[in-house]
Amino acid sequence: MAKIIAIANQKGGVGKTTTAINLSSALVTYDKKVLLVDLDPQANSTSGLGAEYTNTIYNVLTQKAQIEDAICDCSMPGLKLLPSENNLAAAEFEFLNVPNRHYLLKNYLSKISDKFDFIIIDCPPSLHLLTINALSAANSVLIPVQSEYFALEGLKQLLGTINQVKTHFNKNLHIEGVLLTMYDSRLKLSNQVNEELKKYFKDLVYEAIIYRNVRISEAPSHSKPVLLYDPTSSGTQNYISLTKEFLTKNGIQV
Repeated sequence: MAKIIAIANQKGGVGKTTTAINLSSALVTYDKKVLLVDLDPQANSTSGLGAEYTNTIYNVLTQKAQIEDAICDCSMPGLKLLPSENNLAAAEFEFLNVPNRHYLLKNYLSKISDKFDFIIIDCPPSLHLLTINALSAANSVLIPVQSEYFALEGLKQLLGTINQVKTHFNKNLHIEGVLLTMYDSRLKLSNQVNEELKKYFKDLVYEAIIYRNVRISEAPSHSKPVLLYDPTSSGTQNYISLTKEFLTKNGIQV
């Protein structure tokens, strides 16, 4: 059975989708079978991986397609993608009267979980029904945090939501780790944010840090993960370091 990791933060622009794309892609290079689920109506993981598809996660959740028929290939060889579309934004309203609506995603992922080592869920930048579905389905949550003051403030709300999900929907949910993104070592604030995170989350904060890097920013416009777009870039090395640490924390030798 796959380990399911939700990548979540209700604050936009923190590197959530970038991390979903590049962690998933890097895991494939370590011979892991990986499915990336794009649960964001903005569909940035889908466009950022150049996917060609017929069905999406929206079709699956609305019972218009089987989940097996929605999973597709993308620009990263070996990585499987469950793509998204703008219509997914309507899901909040369409599922209001659906019984057990918080477990929709969990029920569908259970059908294909045995085909993968890891399932990574790219959550929308909100704490509404779609994110609750992701957290209810997941074993753990990976939290990207941008190196700025307001990012720390936003964490309080996310942690509150995680605790609510643990209480009502998924008692086994835990924090996979906290990842610093868009880090600029020249700024005193970046170092202060790092210190504050380690003070609170301790060893849950990854030693690997994602620094600000032009290649990381450029890669999605070429519909590729950064390790395909520029394998020698420092951005690629950042995500390789994260992936090694991620695997090690999960008891997998690299």
